[in-house]
Amino acid sequence: MIQIKNLSKTFRTEEVETKALNNVSFQLEQGQFVTIMGPSGSGKSTLLNIVGLLDSADEGHYILLEQEMIVLKEQERAKVRKQNIGFIFQNFNLIDELSVFDNIELPLIYNDVPAAQRKQKVEAIAERLGIAHRLKHFPQQLSGGQQQRVAVARALINEPKIILADEPTGNLDSKNGNEVMELLTDLHAQGATILMVTHSDYDASFSQKTIVMKDGMIISEKNNNKKVDILIS
Repeated sequence: MIQIKNLSKTFRTEEVETKALNNVSFQLEQGQFVTIMGPSGSGKSTLLNIVGLLDSADEGHYILLEQEMIVLKEQERAKVRKQNIGFIFQNFNLIDELSVFDNIELPLIYNDVPAAQRKQKVEAIAERLGIAHRLKHFPQQLSGGQQQRVAVARALINEPKIILADEPTGNLDSKNGNEVMELLTDLHAQGATILMVTHSDYDASFSQKTIVMKDGMIISEKNNNKKVDILIS
């Protein structure tokens, strides 16, 4: 599904040149759940942004669904992004002035889905994620775990080919964090392809494979075969 080969990215200012990614290569197969780990500044968020078509690389190849992404212009990247990628962020990125229903519905509006179909899809995904009773509420009326479930619903509403999760439990306590990781595990079991950035070894253990980065390079990859015991807070 995703092939990254010899990817490099440099950020430049008038005084400083920073090599964020240095000749990075890896593959993500359809249906895989893969984690990227590493210290701050290792390049993992830059890599996730490029995979999510929020940024572009300077060199190398990024092939998504057999199409080269590096050569695409911003408008073309935006179209591919809307059709294929769902994002789950650490800070939820919900719009406080909109209800839960409206937050989940937003990607459908951007994709010109008819109103009747939008209502049906929002209600269905909310039921699936256990937040159907919260559709009329606003984000600030929800717990952190519920807000992240809304964010997950929004990420899934367009049925993306891949889910990108950036520190999805970073702002949650242990109980709510466990709920989100169980949710991602359930989505993966149902066939979702997930690429997650995290600092947590525990969260990474839910995935099939962990990629470790340092100084803009991949320094190791390992398969995660152990069964995860859910922590009780």
